[in-house]
Amino acid sequence: MERSTVLIISDDPEFARTIVARWQSENNMPAFTVMKGDLCQKLDADSFDVAIMGAVRPTGLAAVLKGLEPLTKPVLFIWDGGQSGETVRASQLRAMVLPQQEGWLDALVLVVSEALRHCEVLARAIRAEEANVLLKRQATLGRYILEMRHSLNNALTSVLGNSELLLLEPETLSAGPRSQIETVRNMALRMHEILQRFSSLEKELTVIERQTEKANTAKSLKATANA
Repeated sequence: MERSTVLIISDDPEFARTIVARWQSENNMPAFTVMKGDLCQKLDADSFDVAIMGAVRPTGLAAVLKGLEPLTKPVLFIWDGGQSGETVRASQLRAMVLPQQEGWLDALVLVVSEALRHCEVLARAIRAEEANVLLKRQATLGRYILEMRHSLNNALTSVLGNSELLLLEPETLSAGPRSQIETVRNMALRMHEILQRFSSLEKELTVIERQTEKANTAKSLKATANA
């Protein structure tokens, strides 16, 4: 499982060191990336999960906000009481502003930890949805193959029958065509074996579905009886 990444944007190295040092006492410590404000013009949304801003020079704050604007990641601004707090609120509506007062480090850990948990839940939901879409595609393909199984069997029966008839008259064929017909027959036999496996798999899935239905019915009856 990949560790969550917290991006710390600050022009004061001590600001980042303070946050990292505080987090070392926690059981779950994310990975940290530290970046100065003047390097945030083009941020990669996939490189971090939550951003923490603080101690950014007023002259570089606009560039930082512009770099964060198109991203949808949570942003936490540590406000030291200056005018920059109003600037952040006005340009970053989704940014959370945390006053840098007594206990702000503890509050920061709580807020960011909750944001990281939310990001993790959202990522899991997206992965589950992607897996569900893939399973639906595979199920559709599987149903199509099963539906076409009889037609394929009929076609293969014709190919096998005609190839066998040709091979029964070796005197009418030279070595080259006979070898090609044998290849056609062997490949048709292999395709037939594959289709037989599909038939066997279908039966196995049917048995599993019935067993699952019986188990669910038994659970429902038991739950009703205990209610």
